[in-house]
This record gives sequence, C-alpha cells and structure tokens, in this order.
Amino acid sequence: MAINKILPLKFSPMHRLQWEEAQQKEVILYPEGMVELNQPSAEILKLCDGIRVLGDIVETLEAKFATTGLEKDIVNFLEDALKNGWIQQN
Repeated sequence: MAINKILPLKFSPMHRLQWEEAQQKEVILYPEGMVELNQPSAEILKLCDGIRVLGDIVETLEAKFATTGLEKDIVNFLEDALKNGWIQQN
C-alpha cells in the first residue's frame, strides 16, 4: 500500500499507542497482542493524528531532530504501518 501525500494519517482506533513501563518503550496494543516500538517509530505514530499529512510529519520530525532527508525512511515505516492496520488514511 502506498501512502497518499495529501490525505491525513490517523492512528487506528482499533489499536492503542502507549508507554509500557515493563518494556521501557512505546508499544502498540491491540486485541491480538502487542508490538514494541523503537523511538523513531513511536515518534512517527504520535504524529498520526488525523490532521497531519505526510509532509507535515516529515517537516515536524526533521525540525525536532535538526536533520533533513528523513522522508524515505518515514514513508517506508508508514507504508508498513498502513499494511499492519496501525494507521489509516481517509
């Protein structure tokens, strides 16, 4: 599945993103289980608020981490997240 650059990205209502103290990291919880996330993945998903589009997410993260050239990595992760049902585009 390809990410549409003009549609907002939204975290799935069937999943929950939260800090898990036992793992000392952000996780995605869903009825069938849990997925542990690394910090970059969690930062990306936190920005999937149903308002931001891909360009907004890239711009926000590049500014936050004072770097450029993150779009390809962000797109790759978001395409996986979309395939896994963690995010939606409406």
